[in-house]
Amino acid sequence: MAGLHVRSVLVTGANRGIGLGLVQHFLRMPNPPQWIFAGCRDPKGQRAQELQNLASKHPNIIIIPLEVADPSSIKAAAAKVGEHLGGSGLNLLINNAGILKPKSIDNEMLQDMTETYTTNTVGPLLMGQVFLPLLKKAAQGSPGSGLSCSKAAIVNMSSIGGSIASSSVGWELLPGVSYRCSKAALNMLSKCQSLAYKEHGILCVALHPGWVQTDMGSFDGHTPPVTVDDSVQGMLKVLSSLSEKDTGGYLDWEGNVIPW
Repeated sequence: MAGLHVRSVLVTGANRGIGLGLVQHFLRMPNPPQWIFAGCRDPKGQRAQELQNLASKHPNIIIIPLEVADPSSIKAAAAKVGEHLGGSGLNLLINNAGILKPKSIDNEMLQDMTETYTTNTVGPLLMGQVFLPLLKKAAQGSPGSGLSCSKAAIVNMSSIGGSIASSSVGWELLPGVSYRCSKAALNMLSKCQSLAYKEHGILCVALHPGWVQTDMGSFDGHTPPVTVDDSVQGMLKVLSSLSEKDTGGYLDWEGNVIPW
């Protein structure tokens, strides 16, 4: 993890699961970020208690009210982050917030598809648009050419469930059609962002965290094989190694390339 040095990072969905794990691991770095912006829908709610406790002990954690399905919430969050950063930019945006409705194809409904797609796909699109000026500022302020997560990057938390080539993986266990479709679309968004933002010095990548032991990952009595700690540690190691050749890629938490 020695290769990842960020002054500022924003994690969406930071109050639990992988998001909270990311915040915890950033804190444990030898040189932690000066700013860890932790976005969550309801910062004062019961589900954000652990994050609140962390923030009370670590002044570099700034909790930001953020609903990624609401454009006005995203704009307000960007204004707040910009105020804290002053004249500097945002090095790393991790679009981690997501929802999963585990329904079979026969039971999928318009509302489920729309809600899932809005949060899992449109949210990261809007986040990229609104935070682009801060990401560009970070890229311009970083010495050297090339792309890296230490310079400026968008990391979209995807899933192997969004891989069309691997669509039979976990099908019996989790049909989750709306989730799978939203993640396949997120993969295309990541590729589009990588093409559009490369000229600004911003690396973009889609990352599969593994099947992780979180509230979202655990269902029907099944215990996922990967702990939050192992997943987050693996992903941060992968992020530290990424360069220009990896932008637009689709990787898992161990650095393996996933087929589209």
